[in-house]
Order: sequence, then structure tokens, then C-alpha cells
Amino acid sequence: MPHLEPSPPMLTASAGEGRLHVTGTAQPTGDGVIIALTGGDRPHVGAVGVGIPRHSLQDAHGQSATSSVFTITGHKDDELAKPLAELFARTLGQVAVVVVGLHLDNASPAEIASLSEHARQAAGQLLSRLASARKEGA
Repeated sequence: MPHLEPSPPMLTASAGEGRLHVTGTAQPTGDGVIIALTGGDRPHVGAVGVGIPRHSLQDAHGQSATSSVFTITGHKDDELAKPLAELFARTLGQVAVVVVGLHLDNASPAEIASLSEHARQAAGQLLSRLASARKEGA
């Protein structure tokens, strides 16, 4: 039986309070990372974004990312899944799978904006910790 290396530990982050609370998790793998951002009244799977790092087409020394997104019918979570998948892939230089599922019943535009901002904050915390861990391991 082949020797399997243990996965690095899962990271967690959160932002916001009450019904505007978002929880984020990141599971590093050998060649990528799986991120989940859920929150609001009904956490769910609303969209999945996949970011793949590549060389920038505009800057020969820069990093960019190509992405694809799958949105569950009736959800708008792709508005966060796609750019966050690209950000994680570009920053970490690894494939990034980002699952987003945020929902607020009878939400006002201001509440939607707050919940989205909390998701970005939780993602930022995770990205910072992942990038630091990569530098330490390099």
C-alpha cells in the first residue's frame, strides 16, 4: 500500500455577527486548496468556482488565473465564487476550489452587501494564513 502524506490542517475564519455571520474553511491539499464560505439564515451550496493559476498575459513576470464557475439554479453566489477562486489561485499559485453559499431571508440590499463583505473578510483571513504557511514551508 502506498504511503500517503497527511493533509495539512484545516483552517477556519469568520466575520460578522448574527444573521450576517459568515464562516470560512480552507483545506490545503498537496496541489491546491478547497475553500468553503457559508452563512446567513441558510448556509448552502450556491456556486462553485475553480481558479487555475497561469502566467499573466499582460505582465511576463506576473501571475494570473483562469476560472470556471458552476452556479446552482436560482442562486447568485457566483458573484463571489468566481473572483475569490481567481484571487486564491493567483495569490497561492495553486488550483483553488471555492464553494459559496450565503442566504438571508427577506434581505435588504444593505444586508446583502454586508454579508458579501463578511464573506470577503473571512476569505481574506484564510488567504493570508494560507500565503503565510506557504512562505514558511518554502
